[in-house]
Amino acid sequence: MKMIDYHINVFYSEEDDGYIADIPDLSHCSAFGDTQKEALQEVLLAKEAWIVSARANGKSIPSPHYRPVIYQVA
Repeated sequence: MKMIDYHINVFYSEEDDGYIADIPDLSHCSAFGDTQKEALQEVLLAKEAWIVSARANGKSIPSPHYRPVIYQVA
């Protein structure tokens, strides 16, 4: 069985002087880190908390849909 997960963006923010990681499919799910690795680790924790919170509050959990333009086939 193929594992499908959410796309994660990681980018450097000069304004924050660090890295931001976000999951576009999960509204407002993002995290900060001093390094790319730290931002990724933090957003994975945020994803788990996001899902737990959604379930606890009876909210729907969206399926992964976001794909960066470079991966989309015309």
